[in-house]
Amino acid sequence: MAVRGRHRRRQQSRINRASLTVTAGGAGLALPLVAAGTADAASADTWAKVAACESSGDWSINTGNGYYGGLQFKQSTWEAYGGGAYASRADLASKDQQIAVAEKVLDGQGPGAWPACSQKAGLTRGGPAPAAPEAAPAPRPAKAPAATPTTTPQSKAGTAEMYTVVRGDTLSQIAEEQRVKGGWQRLYQANRERVGTDPDLIVPGQRLQLKPGAATPPKDRPAPRAKDRTGPEPTGKQAAEKAAAKAAEAKKAADARKAAEAKKAADARKAAEAKKAEEARKAAAAKKAEEAKQAAAKKKAEEAKKVSAPSSARFSSPVDAGTGTPYRASGSSWSKGYHTGVDFPVPTGTSVKAAASGTVVSAGWGGSYGYQVVIKHTDGKYSQYAHLSALTVRSGQSVQAGQRIARSGSTGNSSGPHLHFEVRTGPGFGSDIDPLAYLRGGGVKV
Repeated sequence: MAVRGRHRRRQQSRINRASLTVTAGGAGLALPLVAAGTADAASADTWAKVAACESSGDWSINTGNGYYGGLQFKQSTWEAYGGGAYASRADLASKDQQIAVAEKVLDGQGPGAWPACSQKAGLTRGGPAPAAPEAAPAPRPAKAPAATPTTTPQSKAGTAEMYTVVRGDTLSQIAEEQRVKGGWQRLYQANRERVGTDPDLIVPGQRLQLKPGAATPPKDRPAPRAKDRTGPEPTGKQAAEKAAAKAAEAKKAADARKAAEAKKAADARKAAEAKKAEEARKAAAAKKAEEAKQAAAKKKAEEAKKVSAPSSARFSSPVDAGTGTPYRASGSSWSKGYHTGVDFPVPTGTSVKAAASGTVVSAGWGGSYGYQVVIKHTDGKYSQYAHLSALTVRSGQSVQAGQRIARSGSTGNSSGPHLHFEVRTGPGFGSDIDPLAYLRGGGVKV
């Protein structure tokens, strides 16, 4: 026994349909334009529920996903079940025309053609048939050899021996619906010579053996892709458009990746340049600081040199005369047991000059020294001029080397007119140094 298509049961009051014949050279199609009502028809309300589930009730929908109309027909199903008599696609046909074609699909494939929505809508075989709509005018097709209607005996699934392939079939669907033991693998193994090397490629019109015997199904082969809807197979144009869209997306992703990489590289360059500039700035600042430090050290050294060894232009002999009692001459008449300065025997009234530039820190009576002047010099040393008869400067006054500061005399503890000249490291008594060595260090010949 053999079956034609899916679960086709014998109908008592049904008009024979011409089958769809596919050959290597072309296809011939003979389909009725008006279908009589059958016992398998569903109500218009039920079809409206199916459409609400499939397309939200939009009978003219075409989203570009390969399914058309309110009941989401594939193009191949629309054509195979006579939809071309109404419109080229389901979304271009009226609601009634779509329902008329859907009744034929329900008759041929059962509610499983809408696997999810048929259950939600309560779609089953049975119920009153809606009136068939009138076919839209269409140009008369060129005459072709008429396809011979093929009448195949009907039987319950699992008892048929042969099966004729229709559009939309797959081996897995056929094996499941016809309850082939061993599944699609056993079915393919028994019909390998007819089907060929690709189990996904079966064509309408092929007759398949359903009871192959004890053939062993091939292992580790993926199951053929199941088709769970009534929509069309993609056309060559659709496939090309899909490939072009996929290529465009890939190019966009590649461009975005390249842009991100370029931005990352640019950010890295900017960061490196900023780091380099910061390092250069720090190096320049460090160099400038070092130069300033060296300049300050040099200036300080020069100032120290000037203080420790001032030029002869800044030193002068306190009086123009020879020396008398020398420095460190011993004797009980001096409190330290020795002479702490040097004496210049000169007449009273002789001009006394500053030995070097400085500031007067004391000008007045000095006890045993009589009238005296003490000057602090820029090198930190102090000079004392004692036993004076008259003062020409006052405390706090700045003086220059060679400037007259007083007149000599014999005041205080003195044995006669002379100038007592003393050099100290501090302002008070007891820090004396050799006064002649100090003058000679400044270039004065004494």
